[in-house]
Amino acid sequence: MNERVKFIAAFLEGNENFTELCERFGISRKQGYKWRGRYEAGGIEALRDRSRAPIPRLKRRWTS
Repeated sequence: MNERVKFIAAFLEGNENFTELCERFGISRKQGYKWRGRYEAGGIEALRDRSRAPIPRLKRRWTS
C-alpha cells in the first residue's frame, strides 16, 4: 500500500502529468486511474488490497 500512497501524494502535488507520473511509478495508466478513483471514493483506506475471494452464493435446493 505504501507505493499507492506515494503515488497519490505525487498526484496531488500536480507537478507532472498523469502519464509521466504512472511511468515514474512503473504502472499502467489504467492502474493509476484505478488507484486515483479508489482514493477519491474512500480516501487512503480505500487503497488497501481487496480480497480476491469469490462471493459465496446460497445454494438452492429444488424440491419436487
